Amino acid sequence: MFKRKMVYTLGALVLSATLTAPTFASANTSPGTPDQQTFSVEGFINHAELSSKLQQIATSSQGKVKVETVGHSNRNREIYKATVGTGKKVVMIQSEIHGNEKTGTNAILNILQFLGSNSPDAKKIRSEITLVALPMVNPDASELDRRGNDMNWNEVVRKFPQLTTAKPSWNYYTYKNETYDYTSKPGFDVNRDFNPDLNYVPKASDFPGKSSTAGWYITPESQTVRDVYKNLVKEFGKVEAFIDLHHQAPYYEVDGTDNLVTFSISAQFVPNPKTTEGAAYTQYADKYDYDYSRQLNVAVYNAMQQQGNSPFGNISLYPQNQNLPGTALGSFALNGSGTVLFEVRGQTQSFGQKKKGQLVKAVERGLYGVIDGVTDGSVYTIDPEKYESIPLTEGRQ
Repeated sequence: MFKRKMVYTLGALVLSATLTAPTFASANTSPGTPDQQTFSVEGFINHAELSSKLQQIATSSQGKVKVETVGHSNRNREIYKATVGTGKKVVMIQSEIHGNEKTGTNAILNILQFLGSNSPDAKKIRSEITLVALPMVNPDASELDRRGNDMNWNEVVRKFPQLTTAKPSWNYYTYKNETYDYTSKPGFDVNRDFNPDLNYVPKASDFPGKSSTAGWYITPESQTVRDVYKNLVKEFGKVEAFIDLHHQAPYYEVDGTDNLVTFSISAQFVPNPKTTEGAAYTQYADKYDYDYSRQLNVAVYNAMQQQGNSPFGNISLYPQNQNLPGTALGSFALNGSGTVLFEVRGQTQSFGQKKKGQLVKAVERGLYGVIDGVTDGSVYTIDPEKYESIPLTEGRQ
């Protein structure tokens, strides 16, 4: 397993100049906070800062990290793709498809900075994999610090006039409460707008749909992710691993204990097409590789557990038996990618700067579990059945 040294200052993560022999310091504090506390989100990277940071990384890497604009949000903000490495195995990571789930963006930037360095470990990784990162998929939602994008149903119909008679999709938000305002700025849960048919064209008969059916690619954000994925498949034959970085509620516990979950992981987003339960997806059976997804998740779990006594100790499986073909994870799993879900504890409002730094470290460590395992080939030797031994997540009653 590769090792990287990191320096953490003022709650932000900054890679050291030496980029060698990393250590992850343990701490006695929990990465969560009491449920009712609310903290500022100013310490997280906004879209303008992301633009600047990516350019800085690209420049300092002397061309090893390539940054390009691959799409635009509904409010015309750039959606960036960063690529590093020349290996034949593609690891694709995305963050902030939900705009109030931000720790993954910081973790991705740290990893890009390291992989663009002259470290021998970074060079080895670059030779074996091509890492493709979308660090802020939903910049409109990120600026609004909310889950959904900034797009109304009339805009959808203008782009897809065949939907004039359709009802708005089930994932369309129009409510207002003390935290989120979707009344004046409606929006869609972009992570329910994917379809395993990567060439799907929206049709009125598929609306409004429901959580257990595929999405429609009606948002520019999901279209961008799909197009990046399709282009990678065209170039490399497949995307070896797809990792989606999220946050979850702050009150989940490890099943059978009172321990609050630091973050949960998962390999399961649709029923296995090779089983009776997955009969609706039999056309994807030849591509779907649940065992490999389980191996990737065990690699993440093992990397986290190696930390020992730390604020990252309570790692669990996200609730299983999901049927979510409208998610990026569900759609891309059916198209042959090994898939990993990260669900970090809390939302941006539910922890302070120290806790944020700890959770970013947790995400980064877990990502290296995949990156290192694919690079050195160790992930392919993992017994996938070990996935079933990872503790389950249980909601607090």
